[in-house]
Amino acid sequence: MPLEFELAPGRMIGGDHPCFIIAEIGQNHQGDIKIAKQMIKIAKEAGADCAKFQKSELQYKFNKAALARPYNSKNSFGRTYGEHKRFLEFSHAQYKELKEYAAEVGIYFTASGMDEAAMEFLHQLDVPFFKVGSGDTNNLPFLTRSAKKGRPMVVSSGMQSMDTMRTVYKTLKAEDVNFCILQCTSAYPLEPEDVHLRIIQEYQKEFPDIPIGYSGHESGKTITLGAIAMGAKVVERHITMDKTWKGSDHEASLEPQELKELVAEIRFLERALGSRVKEMRACELACHNKLGKSVVAAKPITSDTVLTEEMLTVKVAEPKGYPPEKIYSLIGRKIKRDLEYDDTIREEDVTSEES
Repeated sequence: MPLEFELAPGRMIGGDHPCFIIAEIGQNHQGDIKIAKQMIKIAKEAGADCAKFQKSELQYKFNKAALARPYNSKNSFGRTYGEHKRFLEFSHAQYKELKEYAAEVGIYFTASGMDEAAMEFLHQLDVPFFKVGSGDTNNLPFLTRSAKKGRPMVVSSGMQSMDTMRTVYKTLKAEDVNFCILQCTSAYPLEPEDVHLRIIQEYQKEFPDIPIGYSGHESGKTITLGAIAMGAKVVERHITMDKTWKGSDHEASLEPQELKELVAEIRFLERALGSRVKEMRACELACHNKLGKSVVAAKPITSDTVLTEEMLTVKVAEPKGYPPEKIYSLIGRKIKRDLEYDDTIREEDVTSEES
């Protein structure tokens, strides 16, 4: 069974614990803290476990040339990429305000630290766990320094190879930190043929002692539900107030009603996943009592006859007798009373051992 650990205070993941659902607000708040708070509340009302943002200290994430690059996209909030990113970036004080609001609402709050300075700030903010975005998954110094803080980690795997993910696993294991890996493809929006849910199973084989999850950028709910059925223990989906808003992530996000429906369907599916033990269930007894079959006499059989296969058949019978799967255990044993054609063969009708 995969490792279980406490991802957030009082909330275990892995094993048979419910999937931990992250509502990824990211920067879909349009740089407006009021909208950000609305989205936190929407995540809570939908039943998500955590509202997550993205925090950058821009001078640490980008070099000067990258910040000065002209940004003429329809999604731009500024003339340069730096102006665009600064427009969407909340201050430290605003992050503290958002974390306090999430606590009031009653939902876990965290953010992806997009550089080491941001990660250090989030550590001081006392987020329950670190989220590592796909862009930093192969940033081994960043992973090591984050892990040394001792907080649980959730690591997306977009844009990475399996060899890189093996290195990530070994790097984090060496730091003795609790972590999980999310299957992810970094495209927005994501087409079904680019999702590759089977990688969840490959991760489960490669890394059997950690929980595996899924970070999705596709449209709709079906693929995420498939990830749950394949054993995803953490799910992250982007959310938005309106898919038509300016910004590259909105189209790949869930609107409030979609998020609410997805959470409800995940919890419904989890009920159906059930036990690993295969046995007759209490709910099946009525059907079994009505239609379950038993071994009966295929012909009249006199007392002391040694049973052979041609003397036996299987039918719905009253009363119930030997179940069909035990028919071959009767061969070679003696019948203890006369049986008519179609009589049920019960345990007390045969000797205990072969003659």
